[in-house]
Amino acid sequence: MCFVKNLDASLKIPLNQLVTPFSLEHTLRCGQSFRWRKLGDWWCGVVDEKIVKIRQIADKLWFQTFPEEMDADFVKNYFRLDDNLPHILSQISRDEHIRRAIQRFSGLRIIRQQPWECLISYICATYKNIPAIKEMILNLSKQFGTKITFDDYDFYTFPKPTDLANSDIEDLRKCKLGFRAKRVLKTSRIMHKEELDLEAFRKTDYEHARNELLSLPGVGPKVADCILLFSLDKLKAFPVDVWMKRIILKYYSRHFEPLFIEKIRNKRSLTPREYREISLFGQRYFGPYAGYAQEYLFHYERHQPK
Repeated sequence: MCFVKNLDASLKIPLNQLVTPFSLEHTLRCGQSFRWRKLGDWWCGVVDEKIVKIRQIADKLWFQTFPEEMDADFVKNYFRLDDNLPHILSQISRDEHIRRAIQRFSGLRIIRQQPWECLISYICATYKNIPAIKEMILNLSKQFGTKITFDDYDFYTFPKPTDLANSDIEDLRKCKLGFRAKRVLKTSRIMHKEELDLEAFRKTDYEHARNELLSLPGVGPKVADCILLFSLDKLKAFPVDVWMKRIILKYYSRHFEPLFIEKIRNKRSLTPREYREISLFGQRYFGPYAGYAQEYLFHYERHQPK
């Protein structure tokens, strides 16, 4: 089983919580990634076709990877332990609302996900809650990925662009994708033909990368910002969903024209222009690390009493 009392077989990463604060629990429970599950005391997930089994005990991370044994740099890169989190949090700590979120979820970090998987995951995330998104991603991986058995559990690698590009639309619908099936198929065919290089966007500016992503089927402003933030190092990206709209109305409405606030208050979805106005506010107000502010506020608000 994935619960192991003996840590001798695991590799260790020491953490200085003053210099490199980190909370594995907050990071993996905040809704940014859909491929992790808690099994006993361990978190288990699939990252770049490898099973990662990890737990945190105080100021130490213990981990194993399978079938290929990866070193600590692999884990540090994925969990962005290279981010200067104390500096980032000092920059975004602009008001009492964000300060409460930071205090409650100290150590939450943005994950550096694999861009292709992040792209398809957030296309699937449109108008769906987190459990439903996880189910779709698992179904896709079971149907088109490769099974890896580790510690008596079955895991599945995420399908490559080729796997999905050559799939049948009905097989995609069987994964409970609904209307997203066509979008996933079209985008997969574009990526299979190498018409877009996602990794190259790490080196381009935010606006250019965003505009390129918006050309893909199923990628709207929110999906593009999620991909940029969670996989392409664009920490200024400020995704806006129903939770963030609620946060803006609740805590930050004084920063907008009253007419704008009244207009969006009674709407279920935002127009591209309305989305852009809120997203740009987040970037201006919180600065170059606005994405971190978004994730802390998002996670905090989801834990507030109804």
